[in-house]
Amino acid sequence: MDLSNCKQLRFFGVHLNLLAAKCVVLVVIALFLGTVLLPTFSGLSGVIQQNTFVFIQNRSFPSNQPVKQKFLEVPQIVWGLNNQKIAFARACLTARTLNRTLLMPKLSASLFYKEVELLKPINFDKVFQFERFNSLCKGFVQLSRYSDVSNQTDVIELQKGSGRRWTLPKDMEQLNQFSKHPYDARETVRIVGKNPFLWHDHWPAKDYAKVFECLALVEEISKEADKVVSKIREIGMEVRSKIPKSQPVPFVAVHMRIEKDWMIHCKKLEQRLNISEICSSKEEIMTRVGNIVGLKTPVVVYLAVADTLLEDDTVLNGWKDGLHPFEKKKLGVFEIYKKQLYLFQSAIDYEVCLRSDVFVGNSFSTFSSLLVLDRTQKMIKAGETKLCGSDVRWPSYAYNIRGVGNGPHPWVTNMSDTSLTAISYGSNHISC
Repeated sequence: MDLSNCKQLRFFGVHLNLLAAKCVVLVVIALFLGTVLLPTFSGLSGVIQQNTFVFIQNRSFPSNQPVKQKFLEVPQIVWGLNNQKIAFARACLTARTLNRTLLMPKLSASLFYKEVELLKPINFDKVFQFERFNSLCKGFVQLSRYSDVSNQTDVIELQKGSGRRWTLPKDMEQLNQFSKHPYDARETVRIVGKNPFLWHDHWPAKDYAKVFECLALVEEISKEADKVVSKIREIGMEVRSKIPKSQPVPFVAVHMRIEKDWMIHCKKLEQRLNISEICSSKEEIMTRVGNIVGLKTPVVVYLAVADTLLEDDTVLNGWKDGLHPFEKKKLGVFEIYKKQLYLFQSAIDYEVCLRSDVFVGNSFSTFSSLLVLDRTQKMIKAGETKLCGSDVRWPSYAYNIRGVGNGPHPWVTNMSDTSLTAISYGSNHISC
């Protein structure tokens, strides 16, 4: 071989070796970068190969920032306490349907519902515990304060339909519409129109029961209810001490609807519905309470009655032997109620009746109906399988419906109901 050719070959080999070395270095660098940097992008999807270059699709990077919260605002809630509780639950369930958080609504401390200027608005958290509600209802419905809204102007109004032509399907269609684009992009949906109590009902009784379970009275009201219940129990102990070998004296609460305004309302309701089992006289209530099957005397009977509207001062007279009736004045707790706003008075009475051993009410009263719902839910949560009968825990009765032996009819709430209509407007179709 020619020496010159050998030199050329050696020269060419040097170039080959240098090129190979450079390639090796590039491969090492690529492997290093792949090891260090690829984990950073491992969470990204949509990586594609195109002409030996790597492209990342236009996707958002993961962020630790929470999803922007969206809210529902409702009008001030009015009417009686228990109508307000239904209205509040309906507002919560509307917010749930729209995938929004309900802004803490205003309740009404007074009972005037026609003269709006006479209403006394009161914050929800002055009656019920705000944080406890959110804790108990976490994952189901939630409340927020107005200070949580980041943009006070990013609001769209939802005008609730009204009148006979506004049907249940139309109402649900409207809600579905506002849960989608472009309405769902707005931070706040503000509902204007009728009070939430009069909105159409799209939700089953068990959903309402869940909301009611999350309502816990503020400590101020709960402590006042404690005082009333303690006084009733003390009287029970006094009655027991006078009877040798007596069993513990039960506490029966009777929601005695005989006030003038109620009697006018129930008479009109009986005529309109062509039903006779709505109104009950004082005498009928006393007779039926005295004939409760299996009720052993003596018993203390607490009469939950609107004292300021009551024109009959003989409600303590004529009760069956062994029944010891008390109302607020005779019980010595009238001052506890007198110093409170109407809403607080009703809340205390509700809590007292809820804690009673036996409850007797009117199935066309919202107060009584919600109490029975709460007591039914209480039995279910305690694992009770038997809800009707004389030997159940926390039994409830409807005195306006005749039961066995001219006693009141046993009463529980049908938790499988597809709506709250029977409770909202009353019914003589009770589950037992």
